[in-house]
Amino acid sequence: MLFSSRLGLKRLAGLCRRLATALGAGIDVRTVWTREAQRAAGRVRRQLDTVSRAINQGDSLADALATTGAFFPEMFRELANVGEQTGHLSEVFAQLAEHYENQVRLRRNFLAAIAWPMTELFLAASLVGLLIWVMGIINRGANGMEPIDPLGFGLIGNSGLLIYAAFLTVAVAVLFVLVKAARGSVARFGPIQRALLRLPVLGNALETLALARLAWSMHLTLNTGMDVRAALKLSLRSTRNARFTGQIPQIDGEIARGNSIYEAFYNTGSYPTEFLDAVAVGHESGKLVESMGRLSDEYQDRARTALAVLTRLGGVAVWVLIAAIIIALIFRLAMFYLGTLNSLMDL
Repeated sequence: MLFSSRLGLKRLAGLCRRLATALGAGIDVRTVWTREAQRAAGRVRRQLDTVSRAINQGDSLADALATTGAFFPEMFRELANVGEQTGHLSEVFAQLAEHYENQVRLRRNFLAAIAWPMTELFLAASLVGLLIWVMGIINRGANGMEPIDPLGFGLIGNSGLLIYAAFLTVAVAVLFVLVKAARGSVARFGPIQRALLRLPVLGNALETLALARLAWSMHLTLNTGMDVRAALKLSLRSTRNARFTGQIPQIDGEIARGNSIYEAFYNTGSYPTEFLDAVAVGHESGKLVESMGRLSDEYQDRARTALAVLTRLGGVAVWVLIAAIIIALIFRLAMFYLGTLNSLMDL
C-alpha cells in the first residue's frame, strides 16, 4: 500500500521517549499504555487503546502490539518484545527514541532545504497553466479564426488546462513512487531500489543511509541479548533496502553453518572495507556491540552528509527543470512571435 496506516515518525519518537521516561521511573507498563491511549486522539487513540486493553487483560506487550498489525514498525515490535523478556524495556525505548528523533531531524533538514526550490517549481508550473487558461479567453474573440497557441502544445483554455493538470498529476505520482521506493517497501519496489543504487552519486548516498541504519540496528539488537541470527535478520530488514534485505538468506546460512559474523558479511562481497574492519575488530576483541556503536556514530555523520548530497541533487534537479521550462517558454514564444511577423510580411 502506498498510503500506509503506520504511526508517523514524529509521534513514534515522542511515544518512545515518554515510554522510556515513565518505565525508567518505575511506573507500571499497564498504567503507561493506558495514559498514552487517553492522551491520543482519532486513529492513534484507537490503536493505543487496543494495546492498552490487551495488556490489561494479561497479554504480553509483544502480543498486544501484534493486535495492531503494521501500525508500529517491525523494529519497534521486535525490540519491545526483547526488552520485555530481558527486563530492559525502558533502555530499549530510550535507544529507539534517540534513533527516531534523529530520523525526524534528518527529514526536517531535508524538507527545509528542498522547500524553496519546490516552491519555485510550483510557481513555474502554475505560470504555464495560467498561460494556457488565458489563451482560452483570448481565443474566444477569434470569431472563427485559427486559434492562437503561442506554446505550440495544442493546449488552450479550460480543456487544455485540465489536460495539463492531469499530466502534472501523473508526474507527481511517478515522483512519489520513486521516493517511496528509495525509502522502503522492499517487496514492492526492490527492482527500483537496485536501479537507484547503481546511479553514481545518488546510489552512494542511499547506500550510506542504509549502512547507517544497519550499524545502529546491530548495535541495539546485539546489546539486548537477542539471538544472533534473529538480530542480524532484523538489522538487515531495518535498512529497508533491497540489496541488503536480499542477503538475509545467505548471511543467516553462514551463521547457521558456524561462520563468524565477519565471515558472513565478508562472503557477500557487498560491504565496504570500514564496515568489515569494524565487525572484524569487534568480533576479535569480544566487543562487537561497542564497535557497532562507534561505527553507527560514524555512519550517522555520513548519513547527514549523504542527506545533504541528496538535498543538493534534488535542488539541482529542480533548478534544471525550472530552467528547462523557462527556456522552452521563451523559445516557444519567440518562435510564435517570429512566425507572426513573417506572416504579416507576406501579406
